[in-house]
Amino acid sequence: MTIFRIRKCLLTSVLLCITTIVVVYSGQQSSNSLLDFVKNAFRPLDGIFSPRPDDDPWFQKRFIRSIKPFLTRENKQLSNDTRTWWLEIQNDRSTAKFSEVVEKLFQVIPDADLYMGHELHGCCAVVGNSGNLKGSHYGALIDSSDVVIRMNKAPTSGYEEDVGKRTTYHVMYPESAIDLDKATRFLLIPFKTLDLQWLPGAVTTGSHITLSYLPLRQKIKANKDLVLVMNPVFMKYVHETWLDYQGKYPSTGFMALILSLHICDKVRPIDINRYNNTSRHNAEEMHTHSNVVVL
Repeated sequence: MTIFRIRKCLLTSVLLCITTIVVVYSGQQSSNSLLDFVKNAFRPLDGIFSPRPDDDPWFQKRFIRSIKPFLTRENKQLSNDTRTWWLEIQNDRSTAKFSEVVEKLFQVIPDADLYMGHELHGCCAVVGNSGNLKGSHYGALIDSSDVVIRMNKAPTSGYEEDVGKRTTYHVMYPESAIDLDKATRFLLIPFKTLDLQWLPGAVTTGSHITLSYLPLRQKIKANKDLVLVMNPVFMKYVHETWLDYQGKYPSTGFMALILSLHICDKVRPIDINRYNNTSRHNAEEMHTHSNVVVL
């Protein structure tokens, strides 16, 4: 009876978490993608914990280990194709030379992959921001993960029982920036040149850039020695390979999820609900084909 209750509780938890994935329309999905989704949506999961399959065609077609998630001096040169894609994300009309902007950036922040690049983190929790986590009591589970990845203005104070209190990486862009503690790694997702120009001052003495399409904070509390910047090449890879160019660009949450596949051995996506149709399809596929743990 006890075993039956445990299994029933586990199944209920999985079903409840899957229902937190909300489909947000952000582009017309191709008929092939829709057909794939219908075919795979009803296929049973082989197991909650499953290793990354080196011989799985679906996963290996999309997962490209050689693409570096983080921007460094070594990879600061963008191809014309990548630069064109990146500038069109938010209609960037800047005339600044990308390599020069990046060089100024690395005079302030580390020029390194802070996750150490060679050894994967253990189990990573990628935590969403919606109110669906209220009352979930997932806090202890989230904090038990080796790494906790949060996004944007996700609050933890006062909600620790449901969302936990630890943060390893906090993924933000200037318009969503908040103060961080000194142990948290700030990962900037740059959607435009202005974002890269804002960052050095924002984590030191204060940026002279205070306005984008929204007002920007002149300064935020963050450890400048633990700042990372997502590589535009990686952003394009997520959009092209995982989303088939659906939507104008990937959401912060989906980019954080794909990032976790590159830097973590196991992944717990918790309330990652800002999927468009293709994102949800691929998230469902990842549960089946890769090292993603459904929680």
